[in-house]
Amino acid sequence: MPLTRRTLLASATVLIALPRIAAAQAATYAEGGVAIDGTDPVAYFTEGRPVPGDAAITHDWNGATWRFATEANRAAFAADPEAYAPQYGGFCAWAVAEGYTAPTTPEAWEIVDGKLYLNYSRRIQRRWERDIPGHIARADANWPGLLSN
Repeated sequence: MPLTRRTLLASATVLIALPRIAAAQAATYAEGGVAIDGTDPVAYFTEGRPVPGDAAITHDWNGATWRFATEANRAAFAADPEAYAPQYGGFCAWAVAEGYTAPTTPEAWEIVDGKLYLNYSRRIQRRWERDIPGHIARADANWPGLLSN
C-alpha cells in the first residue's frame, strides 16, 4: 500500500484510539493502580482545591487505590465513596461526552450539583464549561457503553 496522507491519518487515528479503548475497559482512571493521579478526592469538596494524597493513607475501591491527605478524608470516602469519587471513574468528563475516555489532570475540575467532574486539561475544561448540562447529559448516556467495550 502506498504511503499517502490518507493512510498516515488513518494510522494515527488508530494509534490515538488504542489507549482510549483500553482505558474504557477499566471503571476508574488509575495509572499504576492509583486513582486520579493520587489526588485526594475528598479535598476537592473540603478544601476547594486538588490536594496530593499521601501514599500511606489509602483506601481500595472500584478496582483502584485512592490516596488521601488525611485520615479523616479517608474515613469520609470509605463511608460513602460515591459521594466523593469523580464522575465517570475520574476519566475526562468532556471526552466521555464525546464518546471516548481520556486521562485527567487534578487542576481541571469542577463540582456541579454536588458531584466532582475532572477534565483532561484546563483548555478542555473551558470547552466542557460552554455547555455543562449538555455535556453531562451526553456523558451520562455514553458512560455505560464505554464501560462495556
